[in-house]
Amino acid sequence: MTQPFAGTAQLNLEVDESDNDSAFEDGDAQSTTTSIAESIYNYRMEHGRTYHAYNDGKYIFPNDDKERDRLDLQHHLFNLCFRDKLFFAPIRNPRHVLDVGTGTGIWAIDFADEFPECEIVGTDLSPIQPPFVPPNLSFVIDDAEDNWIWSQKFDFVHFRLMGGSFRDWRVVMQSAYNCMASGGYIEIQDYVLPVKSLDGSAEGTELLYWGELLIEAARVAGRPIDCSQNFKEWLEAIGFVDVQESVFVWPTNTWPKGEDEKIIGKWNLLNISEGMEGFCLALLTRFLGWSKEEVDVLCAKVRADLRNRSIHAYFNM
Repeated sequence: MTQPFAGTAQLNLEVDESDNDSAFEDGDAQSTTTSIAESIYNYRMEHGRTYHAYNDGKYIFPNDDKERDRLDLQHHLFNLCFRDKLFFAPIRNPRHVLDVGTGTGIWAIDFADEFPECEIVGTDLSPIQPPFVPPNLSFVIDDAEDNWIWSQKFDFVHFRLMGGSFRDWRVVMQSAYNCMASGGYIEIQDYVLPVKSLDGSAEGTELLYWGELLIEAARVAGRPIDCSQNFKEWLEAIGFVDVQESVFVWPTNTWPKGEDEKIIGKWNLLNISEGMEGFCLALLTRFLGWSKEEVDVLCAKVRADLRNRSIHAYFNM
């Protein structure tokens, strides 16, 4: 059964033909359960960006301060789109929750504040989480592709934007299933590449080419980023039941009508623009043989397309 949740829906997007765009112009305002070896902090340095050291090479996006700031900005974008909902699964009084690929830990921190009686574990390849967190939250350096050896069963397992992280999503989904408490839930929030457009205005653009290029590079890397359309089928094949799918839309800038759509577009423009170099560098230089200079030129062209309000493009989420 597919039952979209309420949100910014694709079919409701309309192009704003006016020149008045106030939403675009206005501003908007560790704990750990394992001992961490020194080597985990010896990050790979590449083209001026740093990448995780634990199981080096598995995650293709940076972990430096610039990327941490973007991840926190992206969390705000999710809050705007989901109207401050951290999740959609109908969980009640969870006791144990796992946040896979927790990043800066910002989602896990908010969840821990909302459910103070629940024990939350956030895992990641990088120790980039803050030292002072709610007492019911802990962070662990862990690779979700390794065997899951948790002593507890989880009422809720959460993944957010983990596309490109795994060789085979089905193996990780099976691990989650095996560690799920009776009646527990899994929730995966991810993106779809390349962009789409209402009127074909994205066709032939550097923006569309960029998404296709990342898909190609990720396939060469053996960690595909275009799997989200298969999630429902794979979850059901593993044994999950009552699997529901919802689709949200993130415009590339403030081209749609409607203040809510403009606000999401404004923040998504900032999110993608700030992350552009990090999205491209490792994938294109390691796996397609590009130079740093070639990546810089591509990023500049894609950023220009992102700002172009005549390109009515959006990402399905």
